[in-house]
Amino acid sequence: MTRKQLIQQIQLKKSYLCVGLDTDLTKIPKHLQSHPDAVFEFNKQIIDATQDLCVAYKINTAFYEALGLKGWEAMEKTVNYIPKDQFIIADAKRGDIGNTSSQYAKAFFETMDFDAITVAPYMGEDSVKPFLEFENKWAIVLGLTSNAGSKDFEQLRLVRDSDSCRENQSGEFLYETVLQKVSSWGNINNLMFVIGATKASELEVIRKIIPDHFLLVPGVGFQGGSLEEVSKYGMNKDCGLLINASRAIIYAGEKENFASEARAIAQQYQSEMAGYLT
Repeated sequence: MTRKQLIQQIQLKKSYLCVGLDTDLTKIPKHLQSHPDAVFEFNKQIIDATQDLCVAYKINTAFYEALGLKGWEAMEKTVNYIPKDQFIIADAKRGDIGNTSSQYAKAFFETMDFDAITVAPYMGEDSVKPFLEFENKWAIVLGLTSNAGSKDFEQLRLVRDSDSCRENQSGEFLYETVLQKVSSWGNINNLMFVIGATKASELEVIRKIIPDHFLLVPGVGFQGGSLEEVSKYGMNKDCGLLINASRAIIYAGEKENFASEARAIAQQYQSEMAGYLT
């Protein structure tokens, strides 16, 4: 999917909601757990109930990989079932030396036909570049995440000393260096960044570094992130946001009407987003 197509969908649906299909077999409604294809059946009903309210779906591949071959099959069937006007993200957090990353990219962009994949930047440019070589495909690079461990590396302050960096309490954050550096490897048409919703206070600074890139923002909902604050500080002229909600939507209901319960929560998000887009 191109940037233009994504923006058109946001404008058409008045939504920048991404529904996370982090489907845990142990958490889906009990009446589905004995279904021969339980994960896909659950996903199918969630997609049917929410597709007009969101512009993207994010599949956390770990929940599918854990099930072995059957999980991979459920993931592939889910990708094929999602309407083509949706932006489909593989939340796989890949990133390795170039030839390995090339194979990861082929797996998710050619074999599985995802639009985007999340990528860890720790190994540098040659580990990210292979994901940027596919037409109308995207790398979504980890920038500033919402987990507690982000302070271990992402939020270290650095000061440049010749060609190296060392920790210094008055320097820029490591994540700022990552955003600056990685943004030069691609462009606004093939590169996004993950910014946790619980880091909304940093969004003003982040937007000064990458004003035009799209941001994938998890952490709204169960993790306590504020949709209002993220929209206020993170939105740009093209919206520039994909707000991911997973558990708050897909596990909204535990009974046979779980899909309608999921739709009700998605509709709340979409309605609030429509207000911020006007």
